[in-house]
Amino acid sequence: MTKYDAIIIGAGLGGLVAGAKLAKEGKKILLIEQHNIPGGCATNFKRVGSSMDVGLHALDGMDDGDLKKEIFDELKVFGNVEFAKLPEFYRFVNERFDIVIPDNYKEAEKILISNFPKEKSGIKKFFSTILNYRKELKRMPTTGIKLYLQLPLFPLLYPGIVLTMKKTVEQFLDEITKNDDLKLILAANIGYYHDNPTTMAYSYFAIAQASYYSGGGHYVKGGSQKLSDYFAKFIKDNGGEVLLSHKVIKILTENNKAVGIEYKKMSGDGIDRAYGINIIANAAIPNVVNNLLPKELNAGMKTKINKMEIAHSILSIYLFFKKPVKELGNKYYSTFVANPNVYTLKDVNFHVDHKDRGFTFVDYSQIDSQLAAPGKGVGVITTLDYLDQWKELSETGYKNKKNEVAQIYIKRLNKLIPGIKDQIEYYEVGTPKTIERYTMNPQGAVYGFAQIPSQAGIKRMSQKSSIENLYFASAWTMPGGGFTGAMLSGWFCANKILKQ
Repeated sequence: MTKYDAIIIGAGLGGLVAGAKLAKEGKKILLIEQHNIPGGCATNFKRVGSSMDVGLHALDGMDDGDLKKEIFDELKVFGNVEFAKLPEFYRFVNERFDIVIPDNYKEAEKILISNFPKEKSGIKKFFSTILNYRKELKRMPTTGIKLYLQLPLFPLLYPGIVLTMKKTVEQFLDEITKNDDLKLILAANIGYYHDNPTTMAYSYFAIAQASYYSGGGHYVKGGSQKLSDYFAKFIKDNGGEVLLSHKVIKILTENNKAVGIEYKKMSGDGIDRAYGINIIANAAIPNVVNNLLPKELNAGMKTKINKMEIAHSILSIYLFFKKPVKELGNKYYSTFVANPNVYTLKDVNFHVDHKDRGFTFVDYSQIDSQLAAPGKGVGVITTLDYLDQWKELSETGYKNKKNEVAQIYIKRLNKLIPGIKDQIEYYEVGTPKTIERYTMNPQGAVYGFAQIPSQAGIKRMSQKSSIENLYFASAWTMPGGGFTGAMLSGWFCANKILKQ
């Protein structure tokens, strides 16, 4: 009987990075994924001759201060996956402003001061605060004996982190400025992390925004599938096994210790077993606790996770164009169109009707994305959404609502970029229900547990579970959701196992 050093449940970025690191260190790895391709939300699909990215719009950082640069260097990502630099951080549009924010903090500072000259000191304080926070976090060890020894001195060693643990984005921005328009612009991309600036943890916002302003934004040429495929290949090239189209149905335990799994083909009924020294769940923690573990072992974790808030989901309208959108006069990669009824941070609300809901349009023709067929274009409209708005519909009702909602956003996009509606060759709608079906994430949540102060930073779920030899590596753990968060979780998980 083969016994693995680690069995990984799920081939999302967290599982792929954990598997790649462990395989590199000579560990015998088995990674099992229910889908027929690796990647989770980091995947592509093809329609009408072009490729479309399921989720990636911008990857932050990759400068020397970026925590994931170590991952990419050690796993030789930079020599095997190409990245395109994005032309700006984002464009923000509402009825009062149309402003482009550079992805360089010095240039962004200049632009913002030129638009808000009376807020110069607050703008400078915004950038100095988030950049210093990022530096402080970079100094902090994430695993091992060094972190353990520092815990008693944590408030003295990392005062900036401790002081902001309970702070929200709204509270931070209120300290920076009293200008509501400036606050809205600085928090324009809040949907990258959470759905509400009045409840989002400042700590996660600060580190993520500082990463964009320091290292800029990047896109994986050819789509995020290229990155996922590379990690899967890396695992196999280093002696690991990657088993697609198979689903784990049970985690085997003995004496409060995870020892293996039961799994089956997605298209079959036969059940197989595999045994490992460590089990890594790159899956939604609620699913692992409620569905994969025996009842006598999940009580403690179940009580904890049932009290935790799950993050929002996303609605995506994938657009395939007859020609590149930049030929219609569009000049921007990411455009955030604000809800016209939003005047303060407290007004930000994604539960409103789609005709008023804020949305983002990403134009991949602004970079060498390598997604579109020659002479064609691709883009995506995204907004935050919730499963309960889609779940109870009949099959016909679901289909009709998807088309109805798509037309609302296409009409709004046509107002922003006149003539774009006529250039649409094909479109497809992905809803929270779609995400739930492909990822099995409760509520279709792509970011795991919500990034609120009580669930952020060191308060978030750890990679190490309360069951011996069972680990988590996903957006549901520390540090949180997004491509960077998921990869860091996998990295931290692998290093915890290696340092046992």
